[in-house]
Amino acid sequence: MPTLLHIDSSLNGDNSVSREVTKTFRDAWLAQHPDGEVIYRDLSAQPLPHIDAVSYYAPNVPAEDRTPEQQASYALRDELAKELEAADAVVIGAPLYNYTIPSSLKSWLDHVIIGGRTSQTEESTVAGKPVTVVTSRGGSYAPGTPMEGNDFAQNYLQWVLGGSLRLDVNFIVPELTLARIVPAMSGLIEKADASRAEAHEQARERAKALAAA
Repeated sequence: MPTLLHIDSSLNGDNSVSREVTKTFRDAWLAQHPDGEVIYRDLSAQPLPHIDAVSYYAPNVPAEDRTPEQQASYALRDELAKELEAADAVVIGAPLYNYTIPSSLKSWLDHVIIGGRTSQTEESTVAGKPVTVVTSRGGSYAPGTPMEGNDFAQNYLQWVLGGSLRLDVNFIVPELTLARIVPAMSGLIEKADASRAEAHEQARERAKALAAA
C-alpha cells in the first residue's frame, strides 16, 4: 500500500499557508493513490519532547543493556524513524520562524536522525526517498531583496534532509504570506497571492509527478 508521511509544524492553524499547500499536495497524492495510507503528524498540536541525553545516546546502547528509561526514549525515536522508513513519499510544512525552522520540527529531526541507521551511513534506511518541503516565508528573501541571505531554513533543511538523511529533497516556497496581515506590506498583496497560487500548483504537479514515477 502506498504510504505518505505528512508533517505540519505551523502554529497558525487554518490561517497557515504552509498547511494549505501541504494539504493540496496530500489531496493530489491521494487522488493518484486512492488506496494509499497517510501517516500524519501535527507537530504544533502534538509537539514531540525535545531530545535529551537519555534519548540521544539510547540508540548507541545495545538493546539488552538499555535501562527502562533508555528503552522508553528509544521506543519513540524508533517509532518516528519507522514512520519515515515506511513512507513512499514525504511532505513537510516548514514555515520560516525567526529566520529558521520551528523548534517543533527541529525536535522531529533530532529524533529521526539516528547515526548508523537513517544517517551517517551510505546505506541510510531512507536514502533516495522523495521529500517535498513547503517552506513558507512572511516576506521575501529572494536574490536582490533587502533580506537576501537571511533565510536559514532552506539551506539547513537541504543539508539535513538531503545530506545527512540522503533524501531526495524538493522545495516549494510561497513568499510574502504576511502581506494581507501587515499594513506596510499591502502593496505586495498581488505578488503574495501569485506566489501562493504558484505554490499550490507546484504541490499538485509534484504529487502527480511522484505518482507517475
